[in-house]
Amino acid sequence: MTQQNSSRPHILCVVGARPNFMKIAPMMRAFRAPGSGMTASLVHTGQHYDEAMKHTFFDQLHIPEPDVDLGVGSGSHAVQTAQIMQRFEPVLDEKQPSAVLVVGDVNSTIACALVAAKKHVPVIHVEAGLRSGDRSMPEEINRVLTDQLSDLLFTTEATAATNLHREGIAAEKVFFVGNVMIDSLRYNLPTATPASSTLTAAGASEAYQGGNYGLLTLHRPSNVDDPATLRLLLQTLTEISKLTPLVFPVHPRTRGRITDAGLDDLLDKADILCLPPQGYLEMLGLMADARLVLTDSGGIQEETTALGVPCLTLRENTERPITVEQGTNTVVGTDPDTIHRAHKSILSGTGKAGRAPELWDGQAAERITSIITQWYRAARAA
Repeated sequence: MTQQNSSRPHILCVVGARPNFMKIAPMMRAFRAPGSGMTASLVHTGQHYDEAMKHTFFDQLHIPEPDVDLGVGSGSHAVQTAQIMQRFEPVLDEKQPSAVLVVGDVNSTIACALVAAKKHVPVIHVEAGLRSGDRSMPEEINRVLTDQLSDLLFTTEATAATNLHREGIAAEKVFFVGNVMIDSLRYNLPTATPASSTLTAAGASEAYQGGNYGLLTLHRPSNVDDPATLRLLLQTLTEISKLTPLVFPVHPRTRGRITDAGLDDLLDKADILCLPPQGYLEMLGLMADARLVLTDSGGIQEETTALGVPCLTLRENTERPITVEQGTNTVVGTDPDTIHRAHKSILSGTGKAGRAPELWDGQAAERITSIITQWYRAARAA
């Protein structure tokens, strides 16, 4: 099914949910740059079903309009994955690409990789080899299976190769290239929306100005789906906010869980400024100016490390250990005492300083493009 009638590889790129957007933007920019030696098409699965937010991210990140929009929308993991597969297969048949490129670990990633592999179209996985060791996370299942299906695996940190080797993946398929998320961050940081503008527009008090705030994000099912866990976390964060006021862009699903658990009053009484979901440039500005970040997001762990901003990860594990070993990240789980100790360490100036990991230099997409070109030429010559 691969395209055989061109000397230039045609890469069919897949984007699905919000975390994918920051990863696909530098890839599309690199693929479509003059002299790249390849062509690329973009498929948006519609897994991210907030149409207004999708357009905000596409516009801010300068992602070209998708060549194909599958319009899948929300659903259970099984329903969503199945619908993506059903709708992606005829697109694959029509486009007959040289390879399918998927990013990250969302349902769109595994669904499109599975369709491509079964139709003998090479799969390229960007952000391969990350592991939390927690198979209860749907994303962990997606990561492991996508890597097993892939022909080219591009890693963000050197230790990812160890995970892939342990799982029996041949070393010649694996390339350490750096982090495309950080490509997006470095490219867009000069035009990020200043935090002061976002906070002023939200009616924030002077207590939030001058970087004197913590940025909070919360969306993992393990944190928000169980009312007891959610209550404990919000109670702890309420106490944190007395020392460091918090800015909380609330994920719609999280907002629903807070309301269902009867915890709206708890937020109302805290020094927590609740905002609607923010665009990429707004979040980047809020992150860059924050005193610290509290999150259960994987991507934000990487972005805070690149920015040099202290990060407390509200999970029991991380699939991005380099952000702990070399960066600014501390995994604190949901234990109140652990969270408080780490917060006080940051306030006292004794928290970890961290550094940007190797190859997080904004050039990962260019390295990937070069390797794909060489791989394609070698495959044609064989």
